[in-house]
Amino acid sequence: MTKIAKTGESTLVRFIFACEKGYLVRNDFLLQRLECCIGVERVETFIAPRTSVPQLAFQDVGPGQLNNVLSCAIGGLLGRNVAAEDWEAESLRLNGEFQNRFSFPWLQVDPIPHRRIAWVQGRENIDVSRRAYEAAQALGVSIVMIENPGHWLEPDHGPFAHLREAFLPVSIEVDGGFTQRIVDAVRTYQHPIDGLMTISDVRLPGVARACEILDFPTSPSTAYQSAGDKAKTRMLEDDAGESLSLSSATELPSLLSSERGGQLVFPMVVKPALGWNSDCVSKVSDQGELVKAVERASERHASAASPSFGVVIEPYVEGPEVDANIVLLDGEMVYYDIEDDFPTQADGPNAGMEANFQETQVVLPSALPADEIQLLCESLRRSILRQGFTSGVFHCESRVRHSSMHYTNRHGILDMERKEEGRAKERSVYLHEINARPPGYLESVAVLLTHGVDYYALRILLCIGSAECHRVHALSRPFRDGEQFHLCILIIPQTRKGVMKTEDAGADLFRRHPELRQHVPDYDTCLKKGQILEGPSARSLWWIANFSVTSRTSRLECLRRAQFIRENFAYELD
Repeated sequence: MTKIAKTGESTLVRFIFACEKGYLVRNDFLLQRLECCIGVERVETFIAPRTSVPQLAFQDVGPGQLNNVLSCAIGGLLGRNVAAEDWEAESLRLNGEFQNRFSFPWLQVDPIPHRRIAWVQGRENIDVSRRAYEAAQALGVSIVMIENPGHWLEPDHGPFAHLREAFLPVSIEVDGGFTQRIVDAVRTYQHPIDGLMTISDVRLPGVARACEILDFPTSPSTAYQSAGDKAKTRMLEDDAGESLSLSSATELPSLLSSERGGQLVFPMVVKPALGWNSDCVSKVSDQGELVKAVERASERHASAASPSFGVVIEPYVEGPEVDANIVLLDGEMVYYDIEDDFPTQADGPNAGMEANFQETQVVLPSALPADEIQLLCESLRRSILRQGFTSGVFHCESRVRHSSMHYTNRHGILDMERKEEGRAKERSVYLHEINARPPGYLESVAVLLTHGVDYYALRILLCIGSAECHRVHALSRPFRDGEQFHLCILIIPQTRKGVMKTEDAGADLFRRHPELRQHVPDYDTCLKKGQILEGPSARSLWWIANFSVTSRTSRLECLRRAQFIRENFAYELD
């Protein structure tokens, strides 16, 4: 259907129909898969979740049948204005986009029953959680939120109350009674609940244990305990002999005086056995720094509700670091994506002990060669299975040891390129950690935009169990023709101390450089006016802002745009 404007331009209007009866695996799949599609100005879905989709038979299409035909549409889109003579080419281009984006089983024969899950711990605000809750709605899954009293999702008449069926004010502090409080909340809820989940690292083992008590689908709670403990994770690996695990800093003197202590090869990395976001992770160059780093790491969680004093000491491994996101279903890898995690401060050749491992930028898809991607997938799948998991969404961090690639700076742009010298040693994967949950919000959104796969939707379905295997398989299918652009997740770290004076430094950047906005589909200013910046040595690593920067042309152009944002991001402090 075409609308002809007075200017002689055409606007393409397209309605989408199903050739068979059935049910949409998620009712907003048009909106989700057409996001950032060139030439699509607006998308609407006409079908509510779990609603039967009518079949449009070709014999029903004819003169005088327009109303009947449109009543069968599952959705529609409004295209951009094009010159009348370009309309046919634009229509053909959109046909190609449809084949690319909708080549997955978005329609199923069997009705989709209403599901209800309990979700433990909402996020800190709507800006870092909206898509997760909207995914549940699109799947026909109601959320019962279990959270501390006073959370922003609690008010029944609040602006976001529609995102959950109910809010249960329960203490979710991780202490001795945490699991039982979750069990009690689920058992006393007025309606039956089909599954229980969290994406909070520290709460994963306790929630898994609650699932076991309630007979809900789950991986073993012991697997979550291993994944959450970097010492246990490291000691399960084939190369565990290179690393050391201390229950507390008091064990270090005897270690240093032993034969093993005399064999330590620096630099080494010291980290708390429990932790996240590279918090309190140090690169040390000698025994003196090792002692300081171990003491600091051991004290990091000493005052927590469940104190932990454990420390991991491991070799500093050179080689490209990656974020690897893997979806397993009954041991089968149904989807993965590999992203390049660029060098941090601590990766610098002259980095001292105070340099941190906070991410600087993550780029997807990875520039690693196909054989190293395959090596990563096979090795990480074995590591996940070794911990006791068979199904789930996993965010892994690792390095490719003796990779054929390395980072170089050419004309002011840092990126990977192939090494000139031949590879003398066999490549291997060095695992840093396994997080038994989807990647963080900004990375999950980046994968959704780039590849069309929604990790939150998959995690929700997996917590319901085997009844949702069909939808897990269907929604694990990325765009047929590969990524729709290169995307760089750019992190703006804290470099100074003070109180933020600028209202919103991210929005201010786009006011000064409006041409950038079309290339940044997602961003978040984390620290706004009035918030305190603790500087680069902050006890808890937290960045000022993050930007998802894209290019449909090349990885180099994407990196140049990210560099421009980094150089022009500005803010004032009081």
